[in-house]
Amino acid sequence: MIITIIFDFERVQFLEKQEVEDEHSYCFNYLPSHHHKSVYSSSRRLCLPFQWRGQAPPPGKCNEVNSSASCAAGQAYDLYDCSSPVSRHTKANLTLQSFDHAGDEGQPAECDLKYHDDDELIVALSTGWFDHKGRCSKFINIRDSGRRVRAKVVDECVSSGGCDDAHDYEPPCGNTIVRASKAVWSALGVPDTQWNRLDIHWSDAYHIYVGVHHLYHAD
Repeated sequence: MIITIIFDFERVQFLEKQEVEDEHSYCFNYLPSHHHKSVYSSSRRLCLPFQWRGQAPPPGKCNEVNSSASCAAGQAYDLYDCSSPVSRHTKANLTLQSFDHAGDEGQPAECDLKYHDDDELIVALSTGWFDHKGRCSKFINIRDSGRRVRAKVVDECVSSGGCDDAHDYEPPCGNTIVRASKAVWSALGVPDTQWNRLDIHWSDAYHIYVGVHHLYHAD
């Protein structure tokens, strides 16, 4: 018989002693994703952007959902295909996103190719954290001012592209962004008049399966 035990790593105290967060540890890249090269230093790893010149959207293509900004012609935008390392207290900026058919992206979520209601506890992660769909359908813990919400990853907030039809002519996403549904903001207790941008910490929410002979992480 196999016994399943679900842990929240934020509550497993012995793990705290095994993890040391480096505030200055980031990945480092120079080139766009199709020519991606990463250079690492043993003492300090940096994530530097490459730049892209924006183009203005055609008439009628400006997405104004949740006060979305459109790209400006000729303006330089930073692109990233990396994000800061994930720890138990990963710093991020929480922003608002609608995942329904009339939402910010205008496209279904990348993980399941479906639209989602705003009352679902769901998020989109910056390209580096999205990890080539590696966090699709997995859960993360979001913390702010003593409150914590568990949300499901369903989409990517694209840091490595933007300013084109595929991205609704919106600027690239920052590389430390968690875009959350209205339900997440509400669960955090943030007044709806302040649903704009919020400094938060997040971490992966893991399951541990305890068997007769094995202890391992669930995929």
